[in-house]
Amino acid sequence: MSKIDNTTAKKEKSFSSINFKSFIIVIILLCSILAVSGLLSYFIPQGSFAKNEEQEIIPGTYVQGEVKGIPVWRVITAPVRVFFSEDALNIIAISLFLLIMSGVFNLIEKTDGIKIFIGKLVKHLANKGGPVVCLSVLIFMLFGSFFGMFEELVTLVPLMIVLMLSLGMDTMTGLGACMLAACFGFSAAITNPFSVGTAATVANTTTLDGAWLRIVFFGIVYATLCTFLMIHLKRIEKNPKSSPTYEIDIVKRETIGDTLSHTYENEDKIFRVYCAFFGLQALVLVLIASIRTLSEIAIPILSVSFLLGGIVCGIAINKDWFATVKHIVNGAASMLPAVLMIAIASSVKLVMTESKIIDTVMNFAIQHLENKNKFVAIILVYFIILFLQIFIGSASAKILLVMPIVMPICTALGLSPAIVILAYCMADGFTDVIMPTNPILLVGLSMANVSYSKWVKWTWKLQLLVFAITILVLFFAIGIGY
Repeated sequence: MSKIDNTTAKKEKSFSSINFKSFIIVIILLCSILAVSGLLSYFIPQGSFAKNEEQEIIPGTYVQGEVKGIPVWRVITAPVRVFFSEDALNIIAISLFLLIMSGVFNLIEKTDGIKIFIGKLVKHLANKGGPVVCLSVLIFMLFGSFFGMFEELVTLVPLMIVLMLSLGMDTMTGLGACMLAACFGFSAAITNPFSVGTAATVANTTTLDGAWLRIVFFGIVYATLCTFLMIHLKRIEKNPKSSPTYEIDIVKRETIGDTLSHTYENEDKIFRVYCAFFGLQALVLVLIASIRTLSEIAIPILSVSFLLGGIVCGIAINKDWFATVKHIVNGAASMLPAVLMIAIASSVKLVMTESKIIDTVMNFAIQHLENKNKFVAIILVYFIILFLQIFIGSASAKILLVMPIVMPICTALGLSPAIVILAYCMADGFTDVIMPTNPILLVGLSMANVSYSKWVKWTWKLQLLVFAITILVLFFAIGIGY
């Protein structure tokens, strides 16, 4: 058996436990953003648009109120009250998903499943680091671009990190080939139902309208991300200490152990059990991506699938209910601090909504959008979405908020629905992996034990490059009458 001794298990950290220093830094940053969102209500007047039955804004109905700051107690209590807001179900679902996923991965790690699984992969992929990274990036980007999957793929972050470490790379490469790739694919959307699909419906056009340029853009983004990761790999190959995660990777490799040479009891059985587990999860992901009704409840489905699958695998290997549940509970407990991160990040939108200043800010931006030339107009649309992205993470929610007003104005200026949708997708997604108000970014970094400051230092040049590329592509699109 691969059952872990109880005394040893208590001393070992969970596979996806959160680094305390990273946690404190992120909490301070999020609390600062939350405080600023409350402070804005003392300078920006309240305002609102009328909405129809579908909660779409009705153009020309903005009514401005007075400046009325939100009470301080509402800002302080927002991280608690957010669990009773209109977004409560989504926040709770993401939190439970994170805890379950962390618990199950801890079970897999404690039963030697990760070491065995990675060990067999490494034997077949040795000396193929570059191709493995580029193939991984392509797979994750395709899932994001075609099916709108980003949050769901966070389940694979720990596995990707261990795979890259076992192949002689680092944690950052694992995050880049998984989390960055999924996010960039979501942003370089081709048929993403949550951005392209919803926006096309609001604009009364089809998902395939203008798809050719989105495909070209996808290729450009893919090449950019692969180049970025290859340069990083060359750098750490010459000087391993140049990796931002050099020190923590030493500890992780010690935890992983010598997967290539060590022989585990019941190794073949454990490998078959977890192959079946990951195969089932892959099937669930494909079903969710293929069936629109399922994609709307993707997080709950994945949570149940992971939990039930993990329990069955644990019992099949350990023959022990208590040990299985204990490993899952310990793993979930190690990720509890991330729930606080999610609550504070989600509170920013709650405070902005309760202070009734989001519509005022958007009305100001829209007023400056009218009577502008095409180039200025598309950039303003881009920045309107970027601003709202700080407070509203949901792609569909922002579309219903902005598109009913922006689309008629852009049409009057001679901008096609296709270019407005393209600008929306660009502004909506890429910043998901740099804005600290995005819970999924915090979750991924927490599981990897990577601080937010290290992440920003590693990716800011890439983000600037992608920003420049998006602007150039938008200008190119206007230039050719796209």
